[in-house]
Amino acid sequence: MSAVSLPPLKAPWIVGRAPLLEHAADEFLNEVTRQRPWTRARAEELLEALDSFLGRPAPLRAFTRATGEAWLRALHESERDEARELIGEFRAYLRDWGWLDALHPVNQPD
Repeated sequence: MSAVSLPPLKAPWIVGRAPLLEHAADEFLNEVTRQRPWTRARAEELLEALDSFLGRPAPLRAFTRATGEAWLRALHESERDEARELIGEFRAYLRDWGWLDALHPVNQPD
């Protein structure tokens, strides 16, 4: 019987410390702006504002649907649609690249 191994984590982790929102945001910006470089400055500005809203340096665990919605409500109405789209993409990135799985490890090998 062969042992089944788990797929490797996609995102880099800082060993022994909880991941910070800014680390995930940097990786997200690097990935997304490779495809759309013209969006980097504004996306970076919005993610820094989110990090500050959550108490910079915010642990990634502080970014939840509820805190994301609270941040959107705190923004000027003219910024909300753009910010909502960005955090939707950011959440998808966090899920797809394993950042969220690392926050709640289950059945990790000993």
